[in-house]
Amino acid sequence: MRGGPRFETTAVIARALLAAPGGRLAALPTGALSIERLAATALELDGEKQAVALFAIHGISTQPSFVWLTDDDERRFFAFVYPGYVLVAPSGWSQPAAALDALQKDAEAKLLEALATRLAHRYGDELVIRNARVFDTGTGTLTAPQDVYVHDGRIAALYPTGSQASAAMPSIDAAGRALLPGLFDMHVHDDAWNGLLHLAGGVTTVRDMGNDNRTLRELAQKSEAGRLAAPRIVAAGFIEGESPHASRADFVVGDVEAAKAAVDWYAQRGYPQVKLYNSIRPEWMAPIAQYAHERGMRVSGHVPAFARAEDAVRAGYDELQHINQVMLNFLVTPDTDTRTLARFYLIGEKAADVDLDSREVRDFIALLKERGTVLDPTLAAFEYMFQQAKGQPNPTFAAVADHVPTSLAREWGTNVMDIPPDKVARYYAGYEKMLGFLRLAHEAGITILAGTDDIAGFTLHRELELEVKAGIPPAEALRIATRNGAQVLGLWGDSGSIERGKRADLILVEGDPTRNISDIRRVGLVMNAGVVYYPAEIHESLGVRRFADPPKVTLP
Repeated sequence: MRGGPRFETTAVIARALLAAPGGRLAALPTGALSIERLAATALELDGEKQAVALFAIHGISTQPSFVWLTDDDERRFFAFVYPGYVLVAPSGWSQPAAALDALQKDAEAKLLEALATRLAHRYGDELVIRNARVFDTGTGTLTAPQDVYVHDGRIAALYPTGSQASAAMPSIDAAGRALLPGLFDMHVHDDAWNGLLHLAGGVTTVRDMGNDNRTLRELAQKSEAGRLAAPRIVAAGFIEGESPHASRADFVVGDVEAAKAAVDWYAQRGYPQVKLYNSIRPEWMAPIAQYAHERGMRVSGHVPAFARAEDAVRAGYDELQHINQVMLNFLVTPDTDTRTLARFYLIGEKAADVDLDSREVRDFIALLKERGTVLDPTLAAFEYMFQQAKGQPNPTFAAVADHVPTSLAREWGTNVMDIPPDKVARYYAGYEKMLGFLRLAHEAGITILAGTDDIAGFTLHRELELEVKAGIPPAEALRIATRNGAQVLGLWGDSGSIERGKRADLILVEGDPTRNISDIRRVGLVMNAGVVYYPAEIHESLGVRRFADPPKVTLP
């Protein structure tokens, strides 16, 4: 049996690795592939038995590629499983092969737990980070060198460098590096493997903007228990309207009363906000928002089809997701169905013509300021759409393409928008107008968040670079990724700055990101509630070449 070109290709790679010395082969032009056997079982169909084994291939991407092969000398492709969603198996074997779903999920969980154990450095209940220039989120500057003491996962004290510890404790030599609060990625759709890339990028808190609720809770519980190397997860409750275009998540509602029931479900489980999606009817926005506000919850989301961003703000949205949704305010008509690709192509075709000095734009920004509306622009998620012409490298990941597995770098070489050659200039100009709008919003004092909606870690760094490109000073971009995230999530008393009593969510960065924002890529250490991770180790475990070396650690 052959599993189609994609699946058979994976099987060919697996067989080559199994035949190679040590199960390892060089990849071209750079990197390496390796293989690991995770599980085995025997299936039976009408008296015929088939032994199969699960293998993980490392190095194709930042996550392993899983494949089930026959457990014999031939090692033929048998099945591809995406637990809970997809099963590809030989004709007639679907029912017995269904057992592979749970086996693979369990094997993958054990693989992740082993990584979490290996990559987490637990130095005890107290340690000191010496000679660090601390980022002050109040002033947006780096202090003179300080010693930062950590106790029981909390920041205990800050002393001038050269302080005398009251007892022998592990000491991390920052050697003058910048010490920042852990970063907040305020727009993710998480999975178990993303946690590693988040931490490697310096992200210690994420806000999940739509997921399977049970799966997300499992991820959060494992992260809290230390069984998963991942940031703290804060969830937004996802609510979609029923339609042929609906995104199918836990709550797809057909009327306002059903939406209110969904709000209650989320409110009674401690969710701080709900996110409304594309197929919510415009007339539902105000009653849903009012109901959520009565329960102490924030409301954010996409602008529903046949509505404008201004309508959503006036209906009670506390926050708008995505810069294209905001910019469409000046481009849509009452008949525009933004559940389609029109929400992207309208930007490319027409955003270049928006006059940012017009009364319409100024009035809308004034409305955002008056209502205290927050913007979650996810700039990087749209950069390649509008600024990557055919045959050109992906600008969003150009700085990291030579660090990641070659096949992933190749994926970044294609733009799904397929910009027509005669419209490249307009698409580029349309994206620049979105950056210009964000600059005006920042100048007006509107709260901006740093979120990605794309590959973990790498995208947040680019998001901050794009904020700076838009005209936001580097130090302010850092405050957006720390202070603003903590404040919007109601965690400012616990996170978002380096102060006594707050969580020891810290990152050590080479260079000075308050002057050169791209230095934020050079993270040498991440501390997540006192647990230390070295991004170099995380990245290399995922087939990614390191960006910075770990600092020197002295144990008592």
